[in-house]
Amino acid sequence: MSTSAPDDALPLLLSQREKFVSFVEGRVRDRALAEDLVQECLARALAHHAELRDAQSPEAWLYRSLRNAIVDHWRRIGARERLSEELARQAETAEDSTSAPEIGRVCACVTKVVAELKPEYTEVLERVEVDGMAVKDFAVSMGISASNAGVRVHRAREALRRKVQATCGACAAEGCKDCTCSVRV
Repeated sequence: MSTSAPDDALPLLLSQREKFVSFVEGRVRDRALAEDLVQECLARALAHHAELRDAQSPEAWLYRSLRNAIVDHWRRIGARERLSEELARQAETAEDSTSAPEIGRVCACVTKVVAELKPEYTEVLERVEVDGMAVKDFAVSMGISASNAGVRVHRAREALRRKVQATCGACAAEGCKDCTCSVRV
């Protein structure tokens, strides 16, 4: 779609609704969900009408909005799956009769490896993971956006995971509960 008169943007987008639904459905594999996501993005277009009017191409603006909605959808699905897995793991752990000596053999490599990370990763892990600070509050304290803070937390966790795996090897896959490396608490 080429550029159009500002007041024509919404009607033109609405006239192409089915094309947008097909685009989203191809990525989420669910017609009803695709229709919901398109509806949300069209509602957002209506709410941001001034931004849409100033856009070079309202169609490109809406596709960008749809792509973001699709990514957000898959992130939510991934987060739900990870939470379910973690809750299942915690339930199994609670049911197991864990002996006191086994608890004392938790790997100390994590402490050693954290010190080797970039200072900004160490700081975010200490404040968010250890101190329990909300990512949003961490962002405010650092003067960065919440999304930037979220990315920093994710990258720090990934860097820590890779370093622990490199240090501990196979036992890292099991959560270092029965660590076989040389550094222990």
